[in-house]
Amino acid sequence: MKNDTVVLAYSGGLDTSIAVKWIQETYDMDIITLTVDMGAKEGRDLDEVRQKALDVGAVKALVADAREVFVDHFVWPALQAGALYEGVYPLATALARPLIAKLLVDTANKEGSAAVAHGCTGKGNDQVRFEVGVQTLNPSLDIIAPAREWGMTRDDELAYADKFDIPVEVTSESPYSIDENLWGRSCECGILEDPWVEPPEDAYSWTVNPAEAPDEPQYVEISFEKGLPVAIDGEEMDGVALVEKLNELAGAHGIGRLDHVENRLVGIKSREIYEAPAAVLLTEAHRALETLTLGRDTQRFKEMVSQRYADMVYDGLWYTAFHQNLAAYVQSSQRAVTGKVRMKLYKGKATKAGVQSDYSLYSKTLATYDEEDAFDHQAAEGFINLHGLSARTEARHQRSVLSDESVTARIMPPEIEMD
Repeated sequence: MKNDTVVLAYSGGLDTSIAVKWIQETYDMDIITLTVDMGAKEGRDLDEVRQKALDVGAVKALVADAREVFVDHFVWPALQAGALYEGVYPLATALARPLIAKLLVDTANKEGSAAVAHGCTGKGNDQVRFEVGVQTLNPSLDIIAPAREWGMTRDDELAYADKFDIPVEVTSESPYSIDENLWGRSCECGILEDPWVEPPEDAYSWTVNPAEAPDEPQYVEISFEKGLPVAIDGEEMDGVALVEKLNELAGAHGIGRLDHVENRLVGIKSREIYEAPAAVLLTEAHRALETLTLGRDTQRFKEMVSQRYADMVYDGLWYTAFHQNLAAYVQSSQRAVTGKVRMKLYKGKATKAGVQSDYSLYSKTLATYDEEDAFDHQAAEGFINLHGLSARTEARHQRSVLSDESVTARIMPPEIEMD
């Protein structure tokens, strides 16, 4: 690798702070840091982060406000897709990584840098997301992964920081590793590495303990247009403001706490604590609206697409043709997902209280048993005859070979004596 500059994704935390000095020592390269603001609720002072980067040795420290792009181009498509990794995780960190990867590549191209760098370890998912993204967008760039290369333990890192007078917030007494953006907060390490141990309250920051949440429920009305949330209680707002408001509302009711033992892409299981108040609330509301506006086949096929979409995001394959193909179906499926959902917030749960849409497939006159009933009951007999035709034919012609008790006993209940 030639002597040049490297663009480092810089958070101001332990790993990336010592990475500045380590890259200089190891590769003899100048460091340009890039800090991306994606709306961490416990917001950092970005001027302080920038100054810290310069203080620890960066030749240039850049900051990008990516909150709007993050929500519009990453969060909202994932919400429309109904993407929850393993049915639980709203993918907050996973959605942020491809955006950071693109900004790293854009900065490297603009600055004429030979390489980019990140602070991920060798057994996490983020290294994959960053590197596959960079390789896809600009395969000519070299990638440096200091935390993976140096093999330091957490204590080694703290000692290295102390040796070079690099200020860090993490201490041996507070070992949590935390990542935040608008869509969620993740917390791992320390006592959380034992899945038998209930997460202590200090692992949470965005949500109140559901047991201590208000004793009265709160109702909120969320308006959607083509699967995108556009208003809260009739007040239209942009994506960033909408997510921030729902994080506050839902978090105050203890909504969004997730304790998940997940399958990492690299082949290990990891216990993660997530807080995602707005994500959990909006996912439930969006799903409720889809049940009203999507036909059965579309709804069930989309459930399969949702799982594959979540896996795609989690696995770092954002910039792929596979994503484009999945996204095309998702966007098509959202054309009629317009309406309002009234959600009840209470003691850690977000539940549907009401849903309406001009494109609703629900018809009261077809569903009701009252005098307004417009369903043709007589048509049901013909439907049943046709629906059961193959079953009756099978029973008539194959009964002798299908009556083996060793097989039928598994599905056929025994006779029950009658009094």
